[in-house]
Amino acid sequence: MCIWFYIILSRVNFFFPWFGLDIGGTLVKLVYFEPKDITAEEEEEEVESLKSIRKYLTSHVAYGSTGIRDVHLELKDLTLCGRKGNLHFIRFPTHDMPAFIQMGRDKNFSSLHTVFCATGGGAYKFEQDFLTIGDLQLCKLDELDCLIKGILYIDSVGFNGRSQCYYFENPADSEKCQKLPFDLKNPYPLLLVNIGSGVSILAVYSKDNYKRVTGTSLGGGTFFGLCCLLTGCTTFEEALEMASRGDSTKVDKLVRDIYGGDYERFGLPGWAVASSFGNMMSKEKREAVTKEDLARATLITITNNIGSIARMCALNENINQVVFVGNFLRINTIAMRLLAYALDYWSKGQLKALFSEHEGYFGAVGALLELLKIP
Repeated sequence: MCIWFYIILSRVNFFFPWFGLDIGGTLVKLVYFEPKDITAEEEEEEVESLKSIRKYLTSHVAYGSTGIRDVHLELKDLTLCGRKGNLHFIRFPTHDMPAFIQMGRDKNFSSLHTVFCATGGGAYKFEQDFLTIGDLQLCKLDELDCLIKGILYIDSVGFNGRSQCYYFENPADSEKCQKLPFDLKNPYPLLLVNIGSGVSILAVYSKDNYKRVTGTSLGGGTFFGLCCLLTGCTTFEEALEMASRGDSTKVDKLVRDIYGGDYERFGLPGWAVASSFGNMMSKEKREAVTKEDLARATLITITNNIGSIARMCALNENINQVVFVGNFLRINTIAMRLLAYALDYWSKGQLKALFSEHEGYFGAVGALLELLKIP
């Protein structure tokens, strides 16, 4: 890491704002610590650009047409480096990163003697733009290191008195399904499945001992991209809304479509998918499906693939706690319930699928922690 970074770190307690940035392939996630214990002396000495930044970020829930502050995720009354305040969670599409950098220039970020700690592939892709347009230097951090630090820290502080981690009871039954808190007090070992544009799967044995087991290119970006092609949708939210109204069994070929029922010899139930999109070989069935059916089948295909890979990794690593995180799961109850049911069913109850309230922000939190050098 660069020498200038350590020089600035030694002074970080005296300078706000404190940010952590995770620049992914599809979304940018930003966490911002808003100090609530500013003294009268500090307020008097505070420069206008810093006041402007704090007011802008905390008085809005939307930024332009695509930036969103997830107000429901705000963590209140945290203590970081001896300062008390609230932690805010903001996201916007990666294609709007140039506008974010320009905003930093317009609000004179570089005059605040601050440093941006950033993780994700975009920390490399946009490094030169930050420097030439915003006059800001990035400290680039490993995204998997930040992910682990972020999830362990957020789980340790909880969610405003509530549990951060949860699971689904009776996930296959719409009437009986319940979202219940889970105490991750004994987290190790755990399998961490990070579903962003693509997927990375990590085996975590302690806070300092973990490895990337495998991954897949078929992730949230695949789901959204295919939905755009197949249905003409323009947003992730629209794709999920369409999927919620669709019937994937009109698109997929099931075991019962081939065997007329269960394949009992190998324990395959008739409702299991034998071939994703297999019914689309038939012209008659292609003409009968709706865009909603196609969206639902795309979601089921991607989710089933992730669940299958996660289950095999858990068995190979002898781990029974599987934590799914990443922005693919944001407002995506269909996928979460399917993962919960599939892991429980195919493992005969040996594997438990766990989820987290701040699913997509852990990398950004890890970047913030690196800025503050919190162990």
